[in-house]
Amino acid sequence: MAALRARGLVVQPFKCGPDFIDPGHHTRICGRASRNLDTWMVSPEVNQRTFRMHAAWANVSVVEGVMGLFDGARGTDAGSTAATARLLGLPVILVVDASGMGASAGALVNGFATFDVSVPVVGVIFNKVAGASHYELLSDACEHIPSVVPLGYLPRDSRVRIPERHLGLQTACEAAMSPETVSHLAAVVERHVQIDRLLALSTDVRAEREEAAVPHNVPIARIGVAQDRAFCFYYEDNLDELRAAGADLVPFSPLNDRDLPTGLDALYLGGGYPELYAEALSANVAMRSAITTFINRSGAVYAECGGLMYLAESIRTTDGALWPMVGQLPITVVMTDRLQRFGYVGLTFTRDCLLGAAGTTARGHSFHYSRIESCSDGLERAHQLDFIRSGTKETEGYARSGMLASYTHIHFRSNPELAKTFVREAIKTRSVKR
Repeated sequence: MAALRARGLVVQPFKCGPDFIDPGHHTRICGRASRNLDTWMVSPEVNQRTFRMHAAWANVSVVEGVMGLFDGARGTDAGSTAATARLLGLPVILVVDASGMGASAGALVNGFATFDVSVPVVGVIFNKVAGASHYELLSDACEHIPSVVPLGYLPRDSRVRIPERHLGLQTACEAAMSPETVSHLAAVVERHVQIDRLLALSTDVRAEREEAAVPHNVPIARIGVAQDRAFCFYYEDNLDELRAAGADLVPFSPLNDRDLPTGLDALYLGGGYPELYAEALSANVAMRSAITTFINRSGAVYAECGGLMYLAESIRTTDGALWPMVGQLPITVVMTDRLQRFGYVGLTFTRDCLLGAAGTTARGHSFHYSRIESCSDGLERAHQLDFIRSGTKETEGYARSGMLASYTHIHFRSNPELAKTFVREAIKTRSVKR
């Protein structure tokens, strides 16, 4: 993406699967909001429309895959990179870690190219290559695979490595890649990858050019969205769905602001890394008090994952420190050294709540390194969860008055009524607050 943009092209980024961190880096590098494509969470029609609508305004689109090419939901390839490529009719460029590999690279690439012929693997880029002679060996190993073109390589280079932590890479808002690093990365790709040949392998896709993904509706509800280094995990399409339903989205920072924006009808507290900024979040007593006052005056609040943690009584970090949070959920959250829940989640609402009536269904994903240590028995649950990867079921979705908090990141386009209900419920609370 960096190399294509350095050539002066308008690049539209996309990401397969449930991910927030990679799209953040895409957005920063391309100067255009990255969009998630997911064949498990949302319908084929939604994926096709999302891709074509945003691809129409760019010279080239790049879709980053997820996990291995064919890895999807349990027992199916739904949600996989292969399923997305097949649905959208896109060619696949395989990226192979070639460290310690020689002629065996040919067998690996051939296996991917022939495993499912409905998924066109048209090229390969090798990563972590020792040098030009190593690449020549790898390229020669692919000569007998007529459908796959060796397109070049990336040498081992510590300057383009993004630091990682428990949820994955460091985020774009933490400036994990400086402008100098991005420029260096673009130059490395330009030097070692045959970009012209890569572009020649791309496919023209019928696009739907529209002025905007969101109708220009007059806003009817004002929703504050927590956005800073601690809260930066949002599906861009969730925000679009809220705007389309009539929401005026107003960003605020639980880390840095002393008060909420004026005239809010609801709050949206997304995911992120509140545990990394627990001391600062706890120290901002003014913001914690402002949110408490907002909730006590019947303001609607939707919180997911990191947002749930922020609404808790406290967060216990891995060093044993206990940091007071907003205190509107009678729970204590404890950080752990391993994933507690991972993968796709189906939801059925068991009671009327902020996002829908009892019986409403939705889809999302779960990915967190924390657990609830203590929870009041009187706290109502609003969701029945079905974890696709493990096959387990549990109740969750902590509901209280106009508040809904869950570890699950729900994709609003999995059910078009979710955002509409959120906005309607936000409006209902307006007369109560005033």
